[in-house]
Amino acid sequence: MNDPYQRPQTTDYRPPLRRRPPRTPAVSVIIGINVLVFLAWQAASVMPSLQQFMVENFLVSTTHLAHGLVWTLLTAAFSHSEIWHIAINMFVLWSFGTVLERLWGTRTFVVFYLVAAVVSSISHCLVSTFLIGNSNIQALGASGAISGLLLAYALLFPHHKILLMGIVPIPALMGVLAFVGIDLWGLFAQTRGGGLPIGHGAHLGGALAGALMYYFYLRSNLPADSDPYRRTPASAPILSPDEAHEFERIRIKIEAYGPQALNPKEKYFLDQLRERVLKAGGHDH
Repeated sequence: MNDPYQRPQTTDYRPPLRRRPPRTPAVSVIIGINVLVFLAWQAASVMPSLQQFMVENFLVSTTHLAHGLVWTLLTAAFSHSEIWHIAINMFVLWSFGTVLERLWGTRTFVVFYLVAAVVSSISHCLVSTFLIGNSNIQALGASGAISGLLLAYALLFPHHKILLMGIVPIPALMGVLAFVGIDLWGLFAQTRGGGLPIGHGAHLGGALAGALMYYFYLRSNLPADSDPYRRTPASAPILSPDEAHEFERIRIKIEAYGPQALNPKEKYFLDQLRERVLKAGGHDH
């Protein structure tokens, strides 16, 4: 006799309760390094020898570069001395960086972040020397590298809503361009002897680096298996009409609102499709 409670095996949706989201080790490591350097700055306030070491190795300026301290182009981007500064930067890094690391893969994310960090430091040195006229201005903080991430995110998901100043919901691209405008205004004020002690030049340099890397590399050169939301390659299994329609609907939704807008069923559909693509392409999974 047939068991009335036995369900036939189907390919219908099953909630992916046991599936873990892709790991984002790079973001976690970057945050950890920033926290350690921040703690070193706090200890340096009562240790003169450590204070001198931190000033020489974790602040970037044109003067430092002229004395051969070129590594500060990178170390300064992992350096914060005030709690509000590191808190804001690490919150933004976690909020947007984890999404981008999942999409791009850890290696591409790390390269992107480090390049944006170095370019932002170079930009600070150029701006402080040639526009502000003071080569001794020192800078620190991850804001420049994070500006690059934000601009890349906005170009990927221009209509996804973000909170401007943590309050006003606006499309990502509009919000990021608003921040760029504020930095341009702030830099202009600094060139006239005013403005706030903020590294507007570093922010703008990081944003420019992010835009250039997005347009000249990320849009066309990412491997297909690093982004589960890209279109399937020609070698992938042919989708049924219903699957093709569902994939197109989800793609449009991601472009409009970002991957966070997907529900569990849509995420499961993309995960299953990605596995089919990887198997068809001969990739290990």
